[in-house]
Amino acid sequence: MALNYIWIAFFVIAFIIALCKLIFLGDTEAFKLLVDGIFDSSKSSVMDIALPLAGTMAFWLGIMNIGEKAGAINFLSRIVGPFFQRLFPEVPKNHPATGHMMMNFSANLLGLDNAATPLGLKAMGSLQELNPDKETATNAQIMFAVLHASGLTILPISIIAQRAIMLSKDPTDIFIPCIIATYVASIVGLLVVAIKQKINLFDKVILSWLTGLTAFIALLVIYLTVCLNKEQISTFSKVASNLMLYIIPLIFILGGLFKKVNVFEAFIEGAIGGFQTSVKIIPYLVAMLAAIAVFRSSGALGYVGEGFKWIFGHFNMDTRFTDVLPIALMRPLSASGARAMMLDNMKVFGADSFVGHLSSVLYGSADSIFYIVALYFGSVGVKNSRYVIPASLIADLAGVIAAIFVAYLFFG
Repeated sequence: MALNYIWIAFFVIAFIIALCKLIFLGDTEAFKLLVDGIFDSSKSSVMDIALPLAGTMAFWLGIMNIGEKAGAINFLSRIVGPFFQRLFPEVPKNHPATGHMMMNFSANLLGLDNAATPLGLKAMGSLQELNPDKETATNAQIMFAVLHASGLTILPISIIAQRAIMLSKDPTDIFIPCIIATYVASIVGLLVVAIKQKINLFDKVILSWLTGLTAFIALLVIYLTVCLNKEQISTFSKVASNLMLYIIPLIFILGGLFKKVNVFEAFIEGAIGGFQTSVKIIPYLVAMLAAIAVFRSSGALGYVGEGFKWIFGHFNMDTRFTDVLPIALMRPLSASGARAMMLDNMKVFGADSFVGHLSSVLYGSADSIFYIVALYFGSVGVKNSRYVIPASLIADLAGVIAAIFVAYLFFG
């Protein structure tokens, strides 16, 4: 229901702003911008997102099907089962959904964007099989979506690459701040949903896993900062991500051969399902991205950003961070829009300026919440997402606040 009201609100707010521009400013182009936004977003939803995603979906779901038949997904389920049984009590022990979710979280953790989306859609489909009310999100689907939207990443490859393109003297210096910001967002998202679902966070298994994950991230950060120089960090990030993108399919294929699975037929079977899923999500993408487009075209984000600058300017404090707040507002709506704002800030202020650094960290501190909700729940036909969006936005806010603090700490 929340998505329904937000969708309506975007159109209504955009209409009011455009009408005010026409009446009070004589802006005859105001409504044209909204209409252009609708047509452009409708086209890009299909041509730039759904169709390119179809190929990626077909490949990775084909590989996942091989992994399932070879027993790799069940193997993963047994490893993370004790932890996930506490976070996802509705999911039966050793259910394939556990392995699917683990694959998605691993892909996100390593910054494997191309693999994370199809793996996430597969996980959501597995959770939907357990859903007694097919149009309403379950607690497990909500927990999964919020954790996914928090965007925990330890290898922010795409941001480092963008900073290198913008001629940063040290493209990798946002590495640790990005890890900290996304980790804060993920932990807050986990806490919000766990409290809402009355999950016992003091359970020994949950505490041990969270402590272990925290220790792993801390040790990785120490290793990268103490043992490697800046150039080596960049090389490590690129090699690790590409190695994982290749080694996962290879392991599944070799495992299938070992288990005497017809890997080619298994791949085709899974790939067909990936293509069908890509077609199914088109209406949901068109609906949500059109609403986001008119909201952005109306200039609403710019007005909110100026409002924040005016408010914080009255408190005799450093307001440099307000130049980056439009990215924080855009990120939950559109990854491409937020990326464009990040690049524009680096172009105007410099990639190695405070604003350039904060723009990079903010962009990497969360994910596109509304896109994820429309994509993931739309792929399985869930219409009532319950409290997914509020919980995700709280996690996103925590990530934004953390990003601002660590930017001042590291680059202030």
